[in-house]
Amino acid sequence: MADVIHLDGTVVVEGADAHPHAFRRLQQTLPGTVIAAGPAVPHGTSVIRLETDASLPEGGFRIETTAADVSIAGGPFSGVIYGVEELVGRRVGADGSLPIGRIEDAPALAYRTFWNWDHTTNWEPTQIGAQEIGVMNPYHKPPEGFLADFTRLIDFMSRNRIAALAMYGFLRESHGGIEMAQELCRYATERGVRILPGVAINAYGGVVWEMDHEYNLATWLRKHPHLAAEMERPAGFQIPDLGFPLFFPRGDYSVRGCPSRPENQQWMAEGIAWLAETFEVGGINIEAGDYGVCGCRDCQARRAAREDAQRREGYAESWSHADMADFYPRLFEAARAHRPDAWIYSEIQWDNLLDAEAQAPLRSLPEGGIYQHTLNRSYWERVRAEMTPDYARTLPTTNNVFRAQFDCQWNGDHRTERYRFNGRDFANQAQKAAEVGFRGLTVWGEPSDYEVTSELSYLAFARFTWDPSLTWERFTAEEIEPRLGGAEAAGRFLAITEALDANATIERADLARFRSEALSHAVATSGDVARRWVWLAERLGRQDHSQATRTSAAPW
Repeated sequence: MADVIHLDGTVVVEGADAHPHAFRRLQQTLPGTVIAAGPAVPHGTSVIRLETDASLPEGGFRIETTAADVSIAGGPFSGVIYGVEELVGRRVGADGSLPIGRIEDAPALAYRTFWNWDHTTNWEPTQIGAQEIGVMNPYHKPPEGFLADFTRLIDFMSRNRIAALAMYGFLRESHGGIEMAQELCRYATERGVRILPGVAINAYGGVVWEMDHEYNLATWLRKHPHLAAEMERPAGFQIPDLGFPLFFPRGDYSVRGCPSRPENQQWMAEGIAWLAETFEVGGINIEAGDYGVCGCRDCQARRAAREDAQRREGYAESWSHADMADFYPRLFEAARAHRPDAWIYSEIQWDNLLDAEAQAPLRSLPEGGIYQHTLNRSYWERVRAEMTPDYARTLPTTNNVFRAQFDCQWNGDHRTERYRFNGRDFANQAQKAAEVGFRGLTVWGEPSDYEVTSELSYLAFARFTWDPSLTWERFTAEEIEPRLGGAEAAGRFLAITEALDANATIERADLARFRSEALSHAVATSGDVARRWVWLAERLGRQDHSQATRTSAAPW
């Protein structure tokens, strides 16, 4: 009896209508002819059955193969797509052979999320208008650039089991407004990726970031100026882990509404309901805003009754846990009324995870929310060393995730860590999340996978959040070595990259030697392997040019 089935002839897919993207991926990748099932299955053809199984967790899948057919069952939203990607990416041979047997898998961390701004997401690298840092930036790309960037990002996430994208700047007139945002949601949902528009409570534009719209904060406050916040200080913050100061412009982007005003509370809830009803979103990422709070008499009194004023220092001056506690439950209910399965992320803000009592106002937050604890690099090192499962169980929230505010443009020296090889950090963060009982990890996903260090880092994020027990050696053997031409080549690539990451300045003789080595690998290989080595050679050349043209007379 044969121990394989061959999918190199005509393959009939049952369930193609219900799972159009999974069917499309089978057509794109199997060596045979793939057709949707009709009234009758042609004699002698292989059959692949696609079906949702609600008993499986979201993203989980089961593949059962016999000598005649293949059954792929998946959990809600993304499981069938992940099962097909497992089949075509790891199981089917180049000749179309597939071993007979059963495979079942599911993610260890349920919430595996990228967190991006629209203006600094650069996945279509040939278009004009790219930006690399900022929180209150105009959008400079052509209007079609929005979908050009984000559909490429969604494709990568779908192939690599990255479940969700939290996105700030979701709604702007300059990149297509409501229509383009609806198209992006449709595209992502079909591919098993949840879009989570970023919304700040009476900050960051409210529900609509930049548009003349009833749920845009600046528009609302122009009509109702008496509802504006009385800011304690000018908008902004600084991050000690970042090697240069940040600039926060004044204008529509930085206005805030008073969170104590019932009109603003009702307006936010109505806006959230409109968002959930109008767009095929997979959830919403809600935060309190982090560039200052209202200091009016009502806000001071309301906060005094809910939080310890002694803990409102440093970063905590930029937000209020009492504001979160007073708003999150209402907004959670408004979203879930229209999207019962939505992932509602609530930001708990920065660098306070180890102070459970500072989060005391959050004890009333709804059980179904996902609570996101943001960490800068120096604070992450504390969490990594000090946090235990026992401590995690004392937190006022139970469904918790980490969010890394490093390994990106928000930390490091003048180069930042945006293009650094961050894979080892992502692996460590996923493993720590699993160790302490957290259920997910959020990282930045803005640079394109054309940037090889970003590509390899994202693969580490995808693999280790799916399976935190994975070893680094197995990961490199399965993901990095094939992309760089083998084990020895991969070792050299990572060694050179990590030397660049660790040193703002490198001896020019070493740069020349590294560049020669990278070009030799490029010549000796072909296709995407060669392209990755050419990318490294160009990065080395750019570093050398920067050092050669730098003079001690420069005023900075």
